[in-house]
Amino acid sequence: MTDHRSAVGATVELDHCPLMPTYGPPTVQFIRGEGPYLWDRDDRRYLDFLSGLAVTSLGHSHPAVAEALATQSQRLLHVSNLYATEHNWAVATELDVLIGDGEPVGGQVFFCNSGAESNEAAIKLARRYGGPGRHVVVCAFQSFHGRTLATLAATGQPQKWDTFQPLPEGFRHVIWDDLDELERALDDTVAAVLLEPVQGEGGVNPATPEYFQGVRRLCDERDILFMVDEVQTGMARTGRWFGFQHFDVRPDVVTMAKALGNGVPIGACWARREVASAFQPGDHATTYGGQPLTTSAARAVIDTMIAIDAPALATEVGAELTEAMLKLPQVTGVRGLGLLLAVELAGVDAQVAAATCLERGLVVNGITPTAIRLAPPLTITAEHIAEAVSILGPVLDELGGGT
Repeated sequence: MTDHRSAVGATVELDHCPLMPTYGPPTVQFIRGEGPYLWDRDDRRYLDFLSGLAVTSLGHSHPAVAEALATQSQRLLHVSNLYATEHNWAVATELDVLIGDGEPVGGQVFFCNSGAESNEAAIKLARRYGGPGRHVVVCAFQSFHGRTLATLAATGQPQKWDTFQPLPEGFRHVIWDDLDELERALDDTVAAVLLEPVQGEGGVNPATPEYFQGVRRLCDERDILFMVDEVQTGMARTGRWFGFQHFDVRPDVVTMAKALGNGVPIGACWARREVASAFQPGDHATTYGGQPLTTSAARAVIDTMIAIDAPALATEVGAELTEAMLKLPQVTGVRGLGLLLAVELAGVDAQVAAATCLERGLVVNGITPTAIRLAPPLTITAEHIAEAVSILGPVLDELGGGT
């Protein structure tokens, strides 16, 4: 089996991997990328249909993002958040307009470095807003909200909890897409409901409009915050700027990261102004959040996505990709929204399929034992889809016992 040392090309004198074993041994080391393609250290090309887990939505090394980073790196990298900088106000304003689907909502933004941190901010905001005795956050089973202790406690995957018990208290989990069960979970201790519009790591499970509209109604009736985790679904991935927009609701808090920087680590937590005002100076902070380098990248990402109408691309190309997948004999169904899709397989181990695809130059991943996840750049073309099918089709045929 490949170990970390040999996979990354470390010298033979190194008798151990210098990285903690939080991931399995890698089988490939990527050196560069352009558009939907990656190249390894042997200069072999791969078609990337995972985008670093829905991160590089504009493709690798996008020129506008690269230029923004290069220019900003020579201008100003960092100062304390005690002072204003050039880009974060503009990105916050643009995000507020995107949250309103083209109209400013008047909310406020906290910048951080990752999706987990954006959800941490939302959880702290919910507790601050709820006040003493009203601190519980209700989440769904199969959800994923991060790897910090609090966001792990929010994550509805019990198999991930045991190793790190005791987890922080104040989280309650209910069956996904079951409004009656969620209503039964809402007592006087609940400050917020936190849901994904599409459960990404839980298997690419979309919510229904009826569910999200019902959650909004219940939260309104009880003065509970409706918080939507858009870390994986936000920034046009689902065919709207944010996934909740498919369901005709307006959340109180929206978290995001991944595609916001197209590979540059940045996250954000948006909240309605009257909710955001629960935070006071000193309540929450992060050293690097909203610093000039990352926000310059985010500004370039947003401007580029607007220019190419990224939501429309995700809708159009997502439909083409779904149609192509459904033509494969081993595919029994495709679920998801836009270009966040799970391809359900018959008689094929999804993990083995993903590993075999990687060997043949296609990057996907097994999201469940029977489904692979596709989250390619929003800028892929029909030719890229055909190339992916030309690799995936034979793999599924071989693993499924075809000829």
